[in-house]
Amino acid sequence: MDKNRSILVVDDEKEIADLLELYLKNDGYQVLKFYEGKPALDCVKAEKIDLAILDIMLPDMDGLEICRKIREEYNFPIIMLTAKGEEVDKVTGLTMGADDYITKPFMPLEVVARVKAQLRRFTQYNTGGQESDIITIRGLLLNKGTHECLLNEEAVDLTPTEFSIIWTLAENQGRVITSEELFNKVWQEKYFENSNNTVMVHVRHIRQKLKDSAERPKYIKTIWGVGYKIEK
Repeated sequence: MDKNRSILVVDDEKEIADLLELYLKNDGYQVLKFYEGKPALDCVKAEKIDLAILDIMLPDMDGLEICRKIREEYNFPIIMLTAKGEEVDKVTGLTMGADDYITKPFMPLEVVARVKAQLRRFTQYNTGGQESDIITIRGLLLNKGTHECLLNEEAVDLTPTEFSIIWTLAENQGRVITSEELFNKVWQEKYFENSNNTVMVHVRHIRQKLKDSAERPKYIKTIWGVGYKIEK
């Protein structure tokens, strides 16, 4: 499945970039590696990229800015690399459209596992769908097969992670999904205390895109201390 998948790696720490390249290539991926942001953005426009791994601190431009620019045109998954304790950067990255983040120092095999999980999710939501893969709720249409989200017939650009979250809530309409259950299903990883913050940021971003509010939600309702649900 992962043959010929192209992974963009951007990190000014040569040792880290080279290590990621080695492990990803060993797993059968093609790697496009850069130590600065601007040539990486040029590469995004020139080549087909299936996933990007972006360091936040770069010499020429902010990795968060690269993420924002990519999201203006492209929907492929983005994983941010952050230094330990940079919680603000993590939240900002998720808000700008990143799908996941990994804290340095990390195990290279952890990165490969996250890459596989993101690509699996992206592929799942971008293959041809059946009618049973379509949910409509009060002017909102979700097509699991084509990864389409339409709000009153206008396209809403969701990242794969955002789509996975709202699809999970929509297919369980009327039922409260705990933050832990949502995290396990979407991220397919063990839930930790700060995982709730990750879910919360993504939900907030989805609400912004749907022009919804937490106070008077039309779609995603917060059940405080428990999780989220979409009312029937």
